Amino acid sequence: MPFSGKTFGTVFVGGALVLTLAALAYPSLLGVQNASTNQSRIIASTQWGSLTEADRDFVVKVRAAGLWEYPLGELALQRGTTAEMKEAGEHLIVGHAGLDQLCRRIAPELNITLPNQASPQQQQFVATANSKTGREFDSTAVNIMRVTHGQIFPVIAKIRATTENTLVRQLADLANDTVLDHITVLENTGMVNYQQVNFQQTTPPKLPKGQLTPPAPQPGSPVVVLTPRPDLNVNTSSPTPSPNPAVG
Repeated sequence: MPFSGKTFGTVFVGGALVLTLAALAYPSLLGVQNASTNQSRIIASTQWGSLTEADRDFVVKVRAAGLWEYPLGELALQRGTTAEMKEAGEHLIVGHAGLDQLCRRIAPELNITLPNQASPQQQQFVATANSKTGREFDSTAVNIMRVTHGQIFPVIAKIRATTENTLVRQLADLANDTVLDHITVLENTGMVNYQQVNFQQTTPPKLPKGQLTPPAPQPGSPVVVLTPRPDLNVNTSSPTPSPNPAVG
């Protein structure tokens, strides 16, 4: 089932726009009645190594990120007002299609149920950017994504440093390269408001769990696939260097 930017949901969250990528626990889909706050708790022993709560949540988190950043990448490619903005859109599409493919491959092996929709908060990110036009669209989309990528980056490093599961380790390796690439192309647009971004990365607002958790997929529903785009000819494993500062 291919994913199209025309199919993303529009969910409005009351109050000011919140820019955060909180931990996405998915215990109800995994037969865990009482979610532990101990993310290092082992929830399964597999042939690829022990699986912890943090490992499981990371796989769900990477999947959910693609479910909103891929369509936002499509919007950037279609509506971006600069070549750099369109390039960022291409990298978002290709990068998240690759991550999604790996998530879909390892999730059944680890008995992890993947969401088919992003969380209400993440859907709001797309709706907020989609409501803007021109340069305001560019700036809104760039800063939303720069905040969320900046927040997930240290999470990836922690998972990579601590996981004992080789499949999760593979996902962390790919996510590290992809997110670094995305941060770089977003910064190359010249539209990142670093003061705003740094504040929102380090001071996330508190939201109800229901806003942060992707809805459970309907029983028997096909898994949504983020369509690969080899035609874009983008390499997301080697970040494009940021432009050199102007001299003189």
